[in-house]
Amino acid sequence: MDLRGIINEIAGQADDFLDGAANRAEARAGVTEQVGAAHPELSPADRRKVADGVMAILESEGFFAAGRDPRGAQAEDQENGE
Repeated sequence: MDLRGIINEIAGQADDFLDGAANRAEARAGVTEQVGAAHPELSPADRRKVADGVMAILESEGFFAAGRDPRGAQAEDQENGE
């Protein structure tokens, strides 16, 4: 089974369901929960592969970078009085 589409789907939703995740462990738990809820048909091994893939994408996109505001540009605009 090609899991790439599911990985991209879950990674694309990460800002929504990981809002407030304080660290990678909490994020991993949230990703794992989201994968199970969205795709209960996956085997445990495939769920793990999807979670690994999502975490890799989040890492590569700087999701866990220090100083990153998970609220995005909206928070920056509010801070600048816009």
